[in-house]
Amino acid sequence: MDFGTQMKDLRKKNNMTQEQMADKLGVSRQAISNWENNKNLPDIEMVIKISQIFSVSLDELILGGNDEMNNMTEQLIEDGSDSRKMKTAVKVIITGAVLMLIGFLCFVLKGMTVEYIDAEGILHENFFFIPIGFMFLFIGAAVTVVGVVKACASKKKKKNRS
Repeated sequence: MDFGTQMKDLRKKNNMTQEQMADKLGVSRQAISNWENNKNLPDIEMVIKISQIFSVSLDELILGGNDEMNNMTEQLIEDGSDSRKMKTAVKVIITGAVLMLIGFLCFVLKGMTVEYIDAEGILHENFFFIPIGFMFLFIGAAVTVVGVVKACASKKKKKNRS
């Protein structure tokens, strides 16, 4: 049984109008109507409140009293997946920023190190900081761009589903 049908049955079983149920839950009548018609779903906090007010277990409310997935279960799974994707994208962006910072630090270290020519005429300098700095900057920028693209794609996908 889908969530909308279940909400309608729960409301009728308790001899309530949509408006009475809305008042009890602290939402608008239109929200109740939208839930019952499967136009949208309540957030998890509201599902918990519905469960408490109408003395229905969360399993019964979310799963519909059986083991099959209904639209509420599918939405919860999608939201969890989106959340994980967004957290991963943020971690990737932070990693890229740290790599770029290391690249800049390589250039600072190169500028701060002492260069000298010894008695035999050999130049002593830490030139290796320059290619290492460029490498970290390039990799950091690439990683950051990938993270931003993933975050934007995840947001766009979520927005298109709404």
